[in-house]
Amino acid sequence: MSKILYEKTGRIGRITLNRPDVLNAIDDEVPAHLSSCVAEANADSDVHAIILSGNGPAFCAGYDLTFYAEGNGSGDVTQEMPWDPMKDYAFMSRNTDHFMALWRSHKPVVCKVHGHAVAGGSDIALCTDMVVMAEDAKIGYMPARVWGCPTTAMWVYRLGAEQAKRMLLTGDQITGAEAERIGLVMKAVPAEVLGDEVEALAERMASVPVNQLMMQKMVINQAIEAMGLFNTQRLATLLDGITRHSPEGINFKTRSEAVGWKHAVDERDRGTYDWTEDRPINKPQ
Repeated sequence: MSKILYEKTGRIGRITLNRPDVLNAIDDEVPAHLSSCVAEANADSDVHAIILSGNGPAFCAGYDLTFYAEGNGSGDVTQEMPWDPMKDYAFMSRNTDHFMALWRSHKPVVCKVHGHAVAGGSDIALCTDMVVMAEDAKIGYMPARVWGCPTTAMWVYRLGAEQAKRMLLTGDQITGAEAERIGLVMKAVPAEVLGDEVEALAERMASVPVNQLMMQKMVINQAIEAMGLFNTQRLATLLDGITRHSPEGINFKTRSEAVGWKHAVDERDRGTYDWTEDRPINKPQ
């Protein structure tokens, strides 16, 4: 079964994350498949706009922690000590570059978010041009609490410094309705009309000539890139590797192996574990 699906209907290219049994979690292959689908849509002169969505109960739950945290995947995410920061950077910068294919796409990309777009899944969503969420869907970057730094760095460019700090210094998840209120996403709508809303937006853009769409997107992207986007991403990608190889990051990995990643993530997200001391936090009753 293909992990990402691509099809074209009329003037719209449709990219669908297709690992529904693991909430479309990211493994070693998903990023490259994603950018390949973007390239296919861009090479087709009949495609004017792209819709990115996810099969199953969620858009994307982030990196596959069964593969990377509870196990060790390909060994690139957590290396044996002493670790090689440049090996880590090469691995993660490739993934970031694949996600950024959505940003670089000549054709505008609308992301349809239902369920969750969290951790690495938020990286993917925030690289698109416009995000439309279900009001009850959730978005956030919980690994900011331990074991991650969002390598695409899109939070600050969408939100500004203060709201980006509010999200990344807490690792909180927020609803689509809240994400719209603070300007993280373009729009949040009731879940039952999410599909119709995204289709209408894509069809509206699809009536514009491809060269016009490309020029408008190029101008807007240039304004963001001139603010240092790629330099920020380089720093974020380096720091992401450090978060996974710091004492706290290694403790999170060890804890995930010992008790399962779901339990470790629950402790991380509720703030009930001291990752520096590697022990539960005994809170006053």
